[in-house]
Amino acid sequence: MTLSPTERAALAFVAAFGMLGPNAVFLYYFVAEHHEFFEAITHPVALSLLVDAFIAMALIAWFIARYGTGRHGWRAFVGLSLLGGLVFSIPAFLLLNSEKGEVRK
Repeated sequence: MTLSPTERAALAFVAAFGMLGPNAVFLYYFVAEHHEFFEAITHPVALSLLVDAFIAMALIAWFIARYGTGRHGWRAFVGLSLLGGLVFSIPAFLLLNSEKGEVRK
């Protein structure tokens, strides 16, 4: 897939936001306030959102494995998802599997 420079910049921005925004909060509580993290995941709403994200990750990984999307396969997507969540992994994966496009006039 070929992406324009604007599309690449937008995806890079969203990936950076995903890593530095929601994922940074998650990592802080997981590392520094781990007692609050484990208390939070026992809450039914938080647990349902966590399960929902893992199911979404599995479905997207299946789609990538089934239909292929470029050089990097489903394992790369799952690794990115576990590293930084879906807001990070989806745009990062698209960037990894894209080619630089020409500037259109």
